[in-house]
Amino acid sequence: MDYDFAGWIGMALRWLHVVAGVAWIGASFYFVWLDNNLRDPNPPKDGVKGELWAVHGGGFYHSQKYLNAPAHMPEHLHWFKWEAYTTWLSGFALLIVLYYWQAGVYLIDPAKHAFSQAQAIGAGMAFIFGGLLVYEALCRSPLGKSGKLFGVVWFSILTAATWALTQLFSDRGAFIHVGAIIGTCMVGNVFLVIIPNQRKIVAAMLAGQPVDPRLGAMGKQRSVHNTHMTLPVIFIMISNHYPAVSGHPKAWLLLAMISAGAIAIRYFFIQRHFGKIRHEFLFYGAMLIFGATAIASMKPKDKVEISGEVSFATAQGIIQKHCVACHAATPTHASFSAPPLGAAFDTPEHIKTYAAKINERAVLSTSMPLGNETGMTDEERAQLGAWIKQGANIP
Repeated sequence: MDYDFAGWIGMALRWLHVVAGVAWIGASFYFVWLDNNLRDPNPPKDGVKGELWAVHGGGFYHSQKYLNAPAHMPEHLHWFKWEAYTTWLSGFALLIVLYYWQAGVYLIDPAKHAFSQAQAIGAGMAFIFGGLLVYEALCRSPLGKSGKLFGVVWFSILTAATWALTQLFSDRGAFIHVGAIIGTCMVGNVFLVIIPNQRKIVAAMLAGQPVDPRLGAMGKQRSVHNTHMTLPVIFIMISNHYPAVSGHPKAWLLLAMISAGAIAIRYFFIQRHFGKIRHEFLFYGAMLIFGATAIASMKPKDKVEISGEVSFATAQGIIQKHCVACHAATPTHASFSAPPLGAAFDTPEHIKTYAAKINERAVLSTSMPLGNETGMTDEERAQLGAWIKQGANIP
């Protein structure tokens, strides 16, 4: 009996990554909301910066925030860190199992750059950890003191990195590395700044020493960065479901527009926490995202045009050459023990059934074949698209 180890371990890691990510994002969003909804304590309480009464699940909750540290350390203190660590560790493990172990399928696109497996892995790691070094340098520079200017510069750097990655890697491989850069910076904020600073605050308090207020301010800064980067990285996590974006010739621009739109929408909700209704940010966000959708739907100027009718025999020949190694009831490709998404193109009826998906992933975008491993040409994509447009007729 064949055992699809890579498939099962990939599924387990993906599920762990999603569960941990939900926990991290939920905690992050909650504490940003909580911090922005604190009110001055009434009557004033020593050391308490703000408090909030809330009701949920049939009970009342009373939350208080201390500017530095409480006068007495509680017996039980929960540290919000493993949600972030588990998300990153599971995500990085998934990156290794899926994109590095199977680099020839998911990461390398010979039409873009003929990497060896080792070279592709090295380039990917350089982008991820190089991005972290650049981010940390910016945060610790004078630029880090200006939130808006820092955001513009960091966003521009990420956009440039996205463009570079789309020139080097497969469509999916490029996007997932952008997400890995952002996710690594986010967990770096927790591991390198937020938790260490909290430990220093606790240690100073236990030693009876004054607490440096800059420690809390630095943690707050990184927390704000994380909440703005959350929605873009979530979109990247699911971007393989949107090949019209990831497989577009201007994928880097589309991702930049969608990310900027997501940040604008997130900012609307942050402002709403303060009771400020800034509808213009919802408008900006919607326009950026719909604008990206419009660009994605445009036909590239250099797209091959096909005149005349394309026969099913021609379309089937293209599919046999480029698709059925993976998309068959019994795949012959070494990386698959079952057809991806259950889509098998063994019969004319099956091909017609999945014609719309074939058009989406192999004609309107270049996301299939994965990494263009079989060297599918623009003319073949155009012929396949013409057959589908003409009705996807079968004998």
